[in-house]
Amino acid sequence: MDKHTDYAKLERAARTRKALASIAVYALLTVWAVIVLFPFYWMLLSSVKSYSAYNSEYIPQFFTLAPTLQNYVDAFTAVPLARYFANTLIFTVVTTLLMLAVTVLAAFAFARLNFRGRNLAFVAFLSLMMIPNELVIITNFVTITNLDLRNTFLGLILPSVTSVFYIYLLKENFAQVPDELYYAAKVDNTSDLKYLMKVMIPICKPTLVTITILKVIECWNSYVWPRLITDDQAYFLVSNGIQEIRENGFGRENVPAMMAAVVVISVPLIVLFLIFHKKIMAGVARGGTKG
Repeated sequence: MDKHTDYAKLERAARTRKALASIAVYALLTVWAVIVLFPFYWMLLSSVKSYSAYNSEYIPQFFTLAPTLQNYVDAFTAVPLARYFANTLIFTVVTTLLMLAVTVLAAFAFARLNFRGRNLAFVAFLSLMMIPNELVIITNFVTITNLDLRNTFLGLILPSVTSVFYIYLLKENFAQVPDELYYAAKVDNTSDLKYLMKVMIPICKPTLVTITILKVIECWNSYVWPRLITDDQAYFLVSNGIQEIRENGFGRENVPAMMAAVVVISVPLIVLFLIFHKKIMAGVARGGTKG
C-alpha cells in the first residue's frame, strides 16, 4: 500500500512539474509572439487613423474609435502603386521561373551526373557563398551598366536567376534519392532529362515548393539591387516604391498614408507565408538531412 502511495505521489509530482514547465514555455512563447506581432498591429492601426487624429496624439493610442480607409484610397491614387505591383509581379514570376530552371539543372548535374572534377567544381561553387554580397552587387552593377541594361526588366532579372544556397539545398535533396532508381532508368534507356522530370522532381517536390516560395519572398522584398539599377519610375518595384511614396507621394509627415501603403505591399507575402509555412519548414528540414 505504501509503495502504491509513494508511486502515486511521484506521478502527481511529475505531472505537476510537466504542467508548470508547459505553462512557462507557453507564457514565454506568448510574450515573444506579442513582441513579434506588435509592429504589424501598430502598422495596421496607424493605417486606419486619419492624418489629423494621428498627429493630435501626444500619447500614442493603442486603438482608434474612428477608423478610416481613406489612407488606402490615397495609396492607389496619390502614387502609381498599381504600377509598382505590376512591375514586382513581372519581376517575381520571371525571375522565379528562370531560377527554378537553373537550380534544378545544376542540382541534378552535381547530384547525379558523373563527370571529371565534379566534387572539386561543387566545392568551388560553394565557395562563392563566402564572397561578400556587396562585392557581387558592385560587379553586377558594372556589368549591367556596360551592357546598357539599366532601367530594363532584363537588367533587374539577370543577376537574380541563380542561387548557390538553393542549388546546394536541392542537390542534397536529389542525393537522397536511391541510386538504384537512376540505374534502373538507364537500363530502360531513359534519358537523364526524362528521369529528372518523371522521377526526381516529383520525389523532391516539397523542397522545390520551398525554394519557390522563398524566392518569391526574396524577389518581393528586393530593395538594394532595384534601387541601384533603376531610376525610372516606370521600373520601380513595390519595395523601392515605398521610398518614392515617402519622398514624392504623401510626404514624410503623413505616416498613416505611408503605413497604408506598407500594409498593402505586405499582405501578399503574409498570406503566402501563412498558407505555405508548413511546406517551407518541411522542405528545409528535408533538404538538410540525409539518409
